[in-house]
Amino acid sequence: MSVPRAVYRLQLSPQLNFAAVAELVPYLRDLGVSHLYLSPSLQARSGSTHGYDVVDPSRVSEPLGGEEGLRSLAAAGLGIVLDIVPNHMGVGDENPWWTDESLRPKYFDYDPADGWYRRFFDIDDLVGLRVEDPDVFAATHGKILQLVREGVIDGLRVDHPDGLADPAAYLRRLRDEGAQHVWVEKILSLDAPAEQLPDWPVEGTVGYEFLNDATALFVDPAGEAVLTRLAAEVTGESRPFHEIALEAQVLLATTTFAREIARLRTQLDEPGIADAMAALPRYRTYVEPATGPASVSDDDRAAIAAADMSERLQRVLTLQERGHDEFVTRFQQTSPPVTAKGIEDTAFYRDMRLTALNEVGGEPARFSLTVADFHAANALRARRFPHNLLETQTHDTKRSGDVRARIGALAGMAEEWRERVLAWRELTADLRADGIPDATEEYLIYQTLAGAWPISAERLGGYLVKALREGKRTSSWAEPDERHEARTVEFATALLTHRPFLDDFEPFLERVVAEGRRSALAQLLLKLTVPGVPDVYQGDELEALSLVDPDNRRPVDWELRRRLLASLRDGAEATDETRKLDLIVRALALRERRPASFTGGSYLPLEAGPGVCAFARGDDAIVVVGVRAWDDAVLTLPPALFGSWRSVLADRGGFALDAETRVDDLVDAYGLALLERDS
Repeated sequence: MSVPRAVYRLQLSPQLNFAAVAELVPYLRDLGVSHLYLSPSLQARSGSTHGYDVVDPSRVSEPLGGEEGLRSLAAAGLGIVLDIVPNHMGVGDENPWWTDESLRPKYFDYDPADGWYRRFFDIDDLVGLRVEDPDVFAATHGKILQLVREGVIDGLRVDHPDGLADPAAYLRRLRDEGAQHVWVEKILSLDAPAEQLPDWPVEGTVGYEFLNDATALFVDPAGEAVLTRLAAEVTGESRPFHEIALEAQVLLATTTFAREIARLRTQLDEPGIADAMAALPRYRTYVEPATGPASVSDDDRAAIAAADMSERLQRVLTLQERGHDEFVTRFQQTSPPVTAKGIEDTAFYRDMRLTALNEVGGEPARFSLTVADFHAANALRARRFPHNLLETQTHDTKRSGDVRARIGALAGMAEEWRERVLAWRELTADLRADGIPDATEEYLIYQTLAGAWPISAERLGGYLVKALREGKRTSSWAEPDERHEARTVEFATALLTHRPFLDDFEPFLERVVAEGRRSALAQLLLKLTVPGVPDVYQGDELEALSLVDPDNRRPVDWELRRRLLASLRDGAEATDETRKLDLIVRALALRERRPASFTGGSYLPLEAGPGVCAFARGDDAIVVVGVRAWDDAVLTLPPALFGSWRSVLADRGGFALDAETRVDDLVDAYGLALLERDS
């Protein structure tokens, strides 16, 4: 298998099964992708809507079309990268290893003495697998590896490797068994110093770090002080994000994950385990007890020291005090759920400074990113993991790339946004009753409307119920306050027809939409051209104003996309509706024409001033992206790039480039230029 040129992520279901996807192959091939990127496709529980609750890994999902359907799809003209789930399976009568009590402790992290099995996060009906056992690995991966060896599947996306007892050993075994192209769904902490992916035998991560870098690049740092003050002014919350996050992590460690902490206490009678786990500055450490102290990296030591835990706990976790291998392993498997649920599914719904930053793998304390730091991240990826996936939206993101771009644009109009928010609070006072929604919830509503407008009452209401329960302030999944939820939804949906609010909101929104669209297109161009493999999420080739799941998993209008792509291929000019689609087609066609420049090709940052992100890929592709205030910027080129170039975006003619060229002469109305050497 060659490295993918680009992948297209599809969330399979009985309605979008292998046969239905095969019908999409001609369209996706014309779009320019080389590989389908499929959600889990082994036999899951009856009625599963996502495939992550596998009950029989020896069979390809019958509702999706079975193995015959998968093989037919593989022969349809595109490669396949498949999402697999090695960390857990679904419990219940359909899982033969679960129902057989003699096999249950063999296959699962299950204690028959008390029944304290390891869950996937906080989901009781998903049980942790003992995939570190060679027999369990063979039983759960036999079918997948057969399909890999036979060329039916070209690559694997490994879901939640941090839940495994020994991720490095697991990934080495995958490689040894024939899986040569593997990506890991690994979240890397962006808190300085940024966490780096270990030297695992993989192509890289699924791309959360790029998503957050691209978002932050377009957040104007000039707006930070204003938005920080506004959030405190409106919500009363003035603490830095790390304090909000730590509080949420401690809450989750001592409530939701109390049974996991109690199990750890039976293995090591040491106080402060929950606090230490909550304070860990990253998802987990990767100490290998079987290897001994030599496996403890400097990064692991630093993370453990930063958690401010007891001296004994530090000694145990760094293997200076031996005899606690089981505890160390289980601690490392438990900290990721505490971090994920505490930060992504709690703190992100409490911190309201700029919700575009509250994204999977994100660090809201990092308000923006300089062009120089963005270049540095790309250069590091090019050296270490040049085939890392690059994404701006997935099935797990809190907001689509287009929604994040709009909300991020508010930083560039922060003073005006502050005036509008304070005005809206007065204009809508008659809609609030009994203090519901509270100020934090109301501010979330305004940011959501700015990002996702226009939105139906049904979609907005569904999102807010989930947001309130995730935030665990006024409602929760464990103890839902349905009255509070209903009143909050009533307020929010009333805004959709509240004329005093709309008369002020809609004119302001026009500017947000325009700037958000420009930012979204710029981030898309970067995704398609920086080092890595671009990932297009289903439907995201047109503007996608979607929120967290299930909103981002709604059915896609494929016929509309086919029709619009056909019109572009017939020579129609791109419109606001088709500009993303046009950009994807043109950029991926360039990647196909110039594979050596983009697949492991060089990445050379070009000087154009602090408001422009410009770089060359190989010696025959140049990208110029205006970030902000580029009117007087000048692109400086080395002699190797002098010569004749032509625009890949629209029909802008050719350029004779030498040492210096005004950026304004190169970019289009959106501040974008993609140039190909004219040979």
